[in-house]
Amino acid sequence: MPWMAIDFRQPDLSRRSLTPPNARFLLTRCIGLCGLLWLYSLQADDSQLSPPIVDGQSPSVTAPAEPTRAEAPPAVPPTQRITIPPTVKDFGATGDGVTDDTAAIQKAVDRGLKPLHFPAGTYRISKTIEIRLDRAGPVSISGDGVARIQMEAAGPALRIIGTHQGTADPQTVTNPIWDRQRSPLIDGIEINGKHGEAGGIELSGTLQATLSRVTIRGVVHAVRLISRNRNVQISECHLYDNRGVGVLMDAVNLHQINIGNSHISYNRQGGVVARDSEIRNLQINGCDIEGNVGDGPLAANVLLDCRRGSVREGAITGCTLQHDHDYNGAANIRMLGASKENTSQVGTFVIGNNVLSDVKTNIHLKYARGVAIQGNTFWEGYDQNILAENCTQLLIGQNLFDRNPDQRDVISKCGIELKECTDCMISGLRMHDVRAKNAALTLESCSWCIINNCMITDSGETLVELQKCDNCRLFACVFRAPHNSIWTKRVRVTGGHDNIVSDDSR
Repeated sequence: MPWMAIDFRQPDLSRRSLTPPNARFLLTRCIGLCGLLWLYSLQADDSQLSPPIVDGQSPSVTAPAEPTRAEAPPAVPPTQRITIPPTVKDFGATGDGVTDDTAAIQKAVDRGLKPLHFPAGTYRISKTIEIRLDRAGPVSISGDGVARIQMEAAGPALRIIGTHQGTADPQTVTNPIWDRQRSPLIDGIEINGKHGEAGGIELSGTLQATLSRVTIRGVVHAVRLISRNRNVQISECHLYDNRGVGVLMDAVNLHQINIGNSHISYNRQGGVVARDSEIRNLQINGCDIEGNVGDGPLAANVLLDCRRGSVREGAITGCTLQHDHDYNGAANIRMLGASKENTSQVGTFVIGNNVLSDVKTNIHLKYARGVAIQGNTFWEGYDQNILAENCTQLLIGQNLFDRNPDQRDVISKCGIELKECTDCMISGLRMHDVRAKNAALTLESCSWCIINNCMITDSGETLVELQKCDNCRLFACVFRAPHNSIWTKRVRVTGGHDNIVSDDSR
């Protein structure tokens, strides 16, 4: 092959035109760059898979397990399976607010559904749902706060009937009663009346019945206890806007009932009422009880009518009781005993740490014995704050009787009157701006009473009056005249005998 002549001279670039690289050149460079990146990624993967060398030793590496076929989950034992408990809807109730669910609900009761659970909805009934505990066994009725029973007939929506004839003493509770009838519970349900004679809940012959988080509206009596019951609990309930009574103890033999933390208001015939009953251990605590009055001598937020029967051993504490002074005779608390000769039927009671206002008489006691009134705040007793007639063994202790200017009340009288009372003690009262007709504190035809350590200010011309009283004592009190007032008598004594008023109270 002939030799080729090679020109080693430097080319003159200034004479050559600069052309851009062609497509083949760019493609070649891109392929080469991609190859380098691929090799680098393989090396990186190998370095991550290789275990680190520690102290010159390379730990062993366990080979990954061979992929296996997916296995079925283990079977859940029957005892661990989640089941949805049956409800009244499983017995045919609809809760649609249209269908009559009476038969379906009674069927659930008769077939022993426990608990008797109502899912959310409105359940129309046209007849009382009756539960006989000796047949049904222990009963729990619940609605989780979202179920409503709409009663569209006369009578109570729910009637619970037990057969316990013993007392609260465990020795009188038989095994069959305890096993099948103990502690019937109604919780988290609403009852709404849609009939002029519809009722709420009726209890008879029960042992340890409990009503909690129940709302009852638009019926005659919200809760009615009859015949015989023991150890009843009513708590966190709303008994509101009913034509009759909030809690009615009606001709019942009842020992131990606690009514607490509840809203009992705007029931036309009374908030908590006992009549013609034999009751021991009545506790009313921490409730708002208001507007449960109408015209008449028995109108009261709390009425213990013992003209037939008796109520003893109880307390009304920590409540707000009020409204409405527009009704004649309206009282916040009224206790009525049998007669002047028999004052032992109502009493042995404490009324303490309450707020009472806006009625004709805040507390009215007649033929009562052994009532202690202490630690309360009173205002707007339009006729009196306290009226006691023919009572004995009363203790009226440190209470506040005030007139707050912010309430703009200028007509309530707010006095205290005791008439024909004996063996009573009035001590530590704080009374201000009382506008009673005769005196801030009046004792009429009373005997063996003591008044001491009271402070009465800015309350008219006569602060204390003793009318035809015998063997009464008044001492260690502080009185102050209203501004720009000429006082005629701080203490007026008319008639009677053997009364002593010490110089420090004149």
